[in-house]
Amino acid sequence: MGVRLMVVDDHRLLAEALASALKLRGHRVLAAAAPAAGAAELVITRAPEVCLLGTAAPAEPGVFDPVVRIKRERPQVAVLVLGPVPSPRGIAAAFAAGASGYVRHDERIEGVERAIMKARAGEAAIAPQLVQGAFGELLNPAAQPDDEGQRLLQMLTPREVEVLVRVAEGEDTRVIAAGMGIAPSTARTHVQRVLMKLGVGSRLEAAALAARTGLLDRAGPLPHTRARSETTPGA
Repeated sequence: MGVRLMVVDDHRLLAEALASALKLRGHRVLAAAAPAAGAAELVITRAPEVCLLGTAAPAEPGVFDPVVRIKRERPQVAVLVLGPVPSPRGIAAAFAAGASGYVRHDERIEGVERAIMKARAGEAAIAPQLVQGAFGELLNPAAQPDDEGQRLLQMLTPREVEVLVRVAEGEDTRVIAAGMGIAPSTARTHVQRVLMKLGVGSRLEAAALAARTGLLDRAGPLPHTRARSETTPGA
């Protein structure tokens, strides 16, 4: 039986894509709304079984205020937070606010669906690797410096770091593809993944964030052009 749910995220395209995928799997998605400011009011009015609430900065003060209000006025609604790789503080803040779970933005749809079903059943929904990572960071704080640029760098694969550097240098999709020896469609996929992981909505925002946090300095120079061409988007 499908779940009555809502998807609320600052990035409308991501929200609508996730809502569409969940509809195809038999769930009843009430809305896919972009403005985070109106999230609580919308959820309280519609009263779904589960709400997927997106955030780009789970450790920021007040980011989970909508969760607090939703749980105060509609305690029966299970709230799942959608976000980037969280810090222990981010995970703790989400659950302290009343969230039923935390799901990464880049989680596969099967993982999102499992989290939804757990949340509806009243269980805590969080991937074991996120819990392990949080405990690892708490036990070994020196292994992961409290530095925004370093944290963002650790979120990206080496290929995605190269894509981000090329984006910051103003290369378009065709130039990125040629420089990396991959298909334009693959380059486009990598760019979208980078934007999603960084929690930004455009290449310009990604470049600005990378420059502001010192991520580009840590990334190092671009490698030489690759000799072979990749043909699969997931490469």
